[in-house]
Amino acid sequence: MAAAQTNSTSSYPSPAVPSWLNTGSNAWMLTAATLVGLMSIPGLAIYYSGLTRKKFALNTLMMTFYGFAAVMVVWVLAGYDLGFGAASISIGYKGVSYGIIGTLGSVAPGLTEGSRALVGPLQVALNIPTSSLVWFQFVFAAITPLLFIGAIIERMSFKAWLVIVPVWSLLVYSVLAYWMFAGGWLNQLGAVDFSGGYVIHLSAGVAALAAALAVGPREMGKRNVRPNNLVFVLIGASILWLGWMGFNGGDPYGSTIDASIAILNTCLAAATSVIAWMCMDMRKFGKASLIGACTGAITGCVAITPAAGYVSGWGALIIGVFAGTIPWLALYKLMPRLKVDDALGVFPGHGVAGLVGGLLTGVLADPSVTKFVDPGLTGAAFGNIYQLEVQAFAAAVTIAYTFCVTYAIFRVVGRFIPLRETEPTLKIGDLSIHGEVAYPEED
Repeated sequence: MAAAQTNSTSSYPSPAVPSWLNTGSNAWMLTAATLVGLMSIPGLAIYYSGLTRKKFALNTLMMTFYGFAAVMVVWVLAGYDLGFGAASISIGYKGVSYGIIGTLGSVAPGLTEGSRALVGPLQVALNIPTSSLVWFQFVFAAITPLLFIGAIIERMSFKAWLVIVPVWSLLVYSVLAYWMFAGGWLNQLGAVDFSGGYVIHLSAGVAALAAALAVGPREMGKRNVRPNNLVFVLIGASILWLGWMGFNGGDPYGSTIDASIAILNTCLAAATSVIAWMCMDMRKFGKASLIGACTGAITGCVAITPAAGYVSGWGALIIGVFAGTIPWLALYKLMPRLKVDDALGVFPGHGVAGLVGGLLTGVLADPSVTKFVDPGLTGAAFGNIYQLEVQAFAAAVTIAYTFCVTYAIFRVVGRFIPLRETEPTLKIGDLSIHGEVAYPEED
């Protein structure tokens, strides 16, 4: 993530507004974080629940709602310091100390101190309070495991999910965040991820594959998506699209020029991807669908995420075209060959789109834009082939680490708690799992 400018414009004679605090940047960070939080609840919850079968709509809502709460607790107790604290483990190589993981402690005791946010192995000082950064980074940590719910709906054990979410957040998300967001070893090698194309979306997509393999498929004949409410799908997707302005616009950590660039690029790429996906649908099926258009908006947002503050408007357009075509091909050509029951296409929609965006960042990073956030960052199209190479290496590391650890977590939890609901429970659905339903029948 991009480092913020540290000059302060505040001059109030109050201990609540110290000299290092930039009140405009802090206000934007709190707003951006709340926009991202709304992407999870209600955005993603409504989107996924609208796409699933009617009898599993409430279970999908509950998995999302619980996950958001669970990550909040574990984030304050341990996740934040692991992902953004001073290095507790580092490796020296050729005179350089590479940060591997953050502090093995809790940020909770310091949240009331009003301290200045310090990030990563170099403890880079920002012009916002620690509490603002904890809140902002939490909403990213929260949405990541919620994304791969879409791969395992309609059969995942809710009791097993209660354990998996906090464990996965600690062992996968916090580690990747340190490597790619906080200035850890992949950042030190030169890899960049503006707002989570790798840390959030590639990891969620790969975790979706690992989770679907561990849990197993739905019954044959019940694997096609049967949306129960397309209005909810549109509402959820719209909240995700607009919430993404905080997702990518907040990552410069302030009210900066690159924040504005990132927001405009995000919307441009999403809109282009919608059109590209609709064209692909019309070419294959002869008509455009609402689900396809919504999927295109999300893949566009995903693909621009690692590049949002690094590319020009032309770069965003190019990424949008690729976002609306490559994930489409992955969904309709690759997934049938993999024979993995990824119910809502999380791997192509987030994993493939995140990978495409991360690699294109290595090609399209434009020095006329990166000068505002990361001077010296240049893509292969502007003469720096190493940026593409290191982006590919970071993707390989993310894929390998996420898949192995996710699969291991599911298998270990599965030894103690069954990963699947029983067949009698699945036949009934929400009423059997939670004792209530999303759409009760009238008396």
